[in-house]
Amino acid sequence: MANYTYLVNELIAATENDSTEFLNFIPNMVNRAEERLVKDLDDYGLVTYTSVAVSSGNNKITLPTGTRIVKNFNIVSNSSKINLLMRTDEFINDYWPVSASTSEPRYYGQRNGSTVVVAPTPASTYAGEVVYISRPTTLTSATNTNYFTDFCYDLLFNACMVEASFKKIIKLLDYINSNIIKFLIYSAIKHDVQEEMICKHQQVLQVQTIILYLILINNRR
Repeated sequence: MANYTYLVNELIAATENDSTEFLNFIPNMVNRAEERLVKDLDDYGLVTYTSVAVSSGNNKITLPTGTRIVKNFNIVSNSSKINLLMRTDEFINDYWPVSASTSEPRYYGQRNGSTVVVAPTPASTYAGEVVYISRPTTLTSATNTNYFTDFCYDLLFNACMVEASFKKIIKLLDYINSNIIKFLIYSAIKHDVQEEMICKHQQVLQVQTIILYLILINNRR
């Protein structure tokens, strides 16, 4: 079965790079790859269910630690589970402008990264449940497996390769830049090229490098 050790060995083999610098970068690479998968995947294997208290007179509920995306919020009223309807916080403010007024909640909206707001403000205390996307425990040498290695290893590997390719291209750009500048300086000494011409070449090179860098960043998203 695939695990962190297997992933590291595959990355080394695929990139043909076992340098100390690359090995030290692998944990960062895996971390970024996992972050990307959490954001991009809409997978029920990443869903967590956590009970929360919806207190009387309080329309703001703190989300569980590690919540990335809220998929559902429900409360229990008269022994029945009621799924609150998701709305924007602007809708909730318009629908229930006086938060001191209370009734049974019907809507919820995400207020920020750690809080949701419900409307109407609860008239009594309810048992609530948040259904949300959370990130699995990060892969490391100490934590050798998680959801990504068990159920979507191919995606994890490909995401890591994107990170590895990005790092390699950036290093290649640095190498090209430094060597072209050296060539320009050598040409100036050899052929008495004017300093103004060298500056123009350097400026063009810098602009081209920035454009390529932005293209890479856009493709990496």
